[in-house]
Amino acid sequence: MSEYIFMFIDITPLKVSRDYRLLFFGQMISFFGTMMSFVAIQWQIFDLTKSSAMVGYVALAEVVPMIFLGFVGGAIADSFDKRKILRFTEIGQTIVTAIALANCFLPQPKIWIIFLVAALHSGFAALQRPAFESFIQKIIPNDLMPSVMALNSMRWSLSAIISPLIAGIIATSLGVAIAYAIDLISFIASLIAVYMISKVASPINAAKPSVRNVIDAWKYAFSRQDLLGTYLIDIAAMFFAFPQALYPALAVIYGKEYLGLFLGSIAIGALLASVTSGWTKNVHRHGLAVILAAIGWGIAITFFGLSNNLWLALFFLSLAGFSDMLSGIFRGAIWNQTIPNFLRGRLASIEMMSYLIGPYLGSAKMGIVAEATSVKFAIVTGGILCVIAVGIMAIFLPKFLKYDGREGIKQKMYEEKLRESGFTN
Repeated sequence: MSEYIFMFIDITPLKVSRDYRLLFFGQMISFFGTMMSFVAIQWQIFDLTKSSAMVGYVALAEVVPMIFLGFVGGAIADSFDKRKILRFTEIGQTIVTAIALANCFLPQPKIWIIFLVAALHSGFAALQRPAFESFIQKIIPNDLMPSVMALNSMRWSLSAIISPLIAGIIATSLGVAIAYAIDLISFIASLIAVYMISKVASPINAAKPSVRNVIDAWKYAFSRQDLLGTYLIDIAAMFFAFPQALYPALAVIYGKEYLGLFLGSIAIGALLASVTSGWTKNVHRHGLAVILAAIGWGIAITFFGLSNNLWLALFFLSLAGFSDMLSGIFRGAIWNQTIPNFLRGRLASIEMMSYLIGPYLGSAKMGIVAEATSVKFAIVTGGILCVIAVGIMAIFLPKFLKYDGREGIKQKMYEEKLRESGFTN
């Protein structure tokens, strides 16, 4: 039956790995709750301050700990038991959600606590993501990495469609406390998963956390144009054209009941890209695919901003989500197929910073520009600048444009053999 349900998506990773199944379904349930809090935080800030710029500043509060802990998170993931890291960060995020819930019951909820909650969630994510990525690489074969990225994307999309729709109604009608409570309960699933997964062996000759090892990872990343392209293209696309900070303002324009539709529409497009992604495993020019997808994102956001009809706007937002998910699938394939495992945690930190810095800074930029001009102007100019920036980067990154995934796998195997032989640090 499952073969017919997922006829367009390769579910082999779920079949071959018990640990991946545990993390997949545990994270799916937990992320459903996380999206509840995500919508609740944005609405709570906008409701208290009536400012799109303040919604954008929440993203700035998130980006600071993410950058700082992102540097050390990868080094820790490459050296320590990844299960313990996953358990610690899940417990931390559970406690932070409880703080957000408690703040709702104060006579006057404190804005600084909301900012603190956002920052702490981001910090724990910065520690968790490298461990998660390097753990997955150890339990899934290289040739299945595009399928893993598609499945992870589908998991994200399903939660990001349903949860914001419900959260938008709950937050604006019943109160944000209920949304935070649902998130708190959902952590039960992810906690069970991280306590049931198996231990995986650390990389051979694993490096101990140090400033030098972090610097070595950054030097490695910037020495390879195929990796550099995945970072810079996504940062440019998200910085110029990420409209998330404007969703509460758009909900006021179109109707508060539609708050969750904006985030949900992006997720619908992303889900469609995921469940029809079976063809991606036959594409080897991953760099070109990322560039085209990023340009598609910018074009879709431009038309989203130009639309005066709610449903037409949501259509273009879905198209943007479709393009962004394709970019994510191919970027993930490049990272997992070509980066040697002894560097995977540290490089995962760089990846995380690359795909979060753009949205965080982009949200702040959108909020500030919209408050100085208008919501429409901020979105349309952002989409146009995205297309221009990605086009320029494609010209100056010829190796990324020509990158072939088959050669990336060969390079990874070669570097890991050198490591095992003691020829690399």
